[in-house]
Amino acid sequence: MRIDLGDDEPPEISLIALIDCIFFLLMFFMVATSFKHQADGRPLKELPITLPESAVSLDPATAAPDVVAIGVDAKGGVYWGRERVTQLVLRERLHAVAARNHDQAIRIDGDMQAPYQEIVHLMDLCQFEGLTRIAMRARDGR
Repeated sequence: MRIDLGDDEPPEISLIALIDCIFFLLMFFMVATSFKHQADGRPLKELPITLPESAVSLDPATAAPDVVAIGVDAKGGVYWGRERVTQLVLRERLHAVAARNHDQAIRIDGDMQAPYQEIVHLMDLCQFEGLTRIAMRARDGR
């Protein structure tokens, strides 16, 4: 004997669940294809960018004479003026400068091919010592 439980509803596909699945697959493929690799198969560790030139740059003759210049070469080497220094020596010198004058101006001269992380590390060191007047030097694009 069959028991009647009321009207039978026809089965239907839930569009909300289908849209969620399609959205999940779309996000998966977008994220999976965004990982780029170098030609030899290694993932990129730095952005392949060329830093822009400045249309207007200060003439070194008109710049403030008491600016501390810190340079970064293309391989990440750090220079105090024209003298190559280690990270430990750089930190000691920045500490000494900050002890004399917290308003001391610092100029970072970075090579166009310098790793951006090195520039950020220098800025962090300066700010850690309390030196906040930090400027970046750019090439004159004219």
